Amino acid sequence: MLVLPDRDTAQDVAEELADRFGVTQEPQLVRDALAGEDDAEDAQWLVVVEDPGRRLDPRLLDSFAAEYEGWLEAD
Repeated sequence: MLVLPDRDTAQDVAEELADRFGVTQEPQLVRDALAGEDDAEDAQWLVVVEDPGRRLDPRLLDSFAAEYEGWLEAD
């Protein structure tokens, strides 16, 4: 899963995954509120990418997320 700073960025990343990595399943967007935070402005957004065949390179995904001020969170 990729961790991004806001919803708009997460949506951009989800759309770009198909073009850049050939992801065919639409990634799931999930709001991840920080502990004790109720304000949507303080939430991170997760882009959940299914890769059962492990064909996606984690280093490339992490670099890709970093372009959007995010990172790859390993399962």
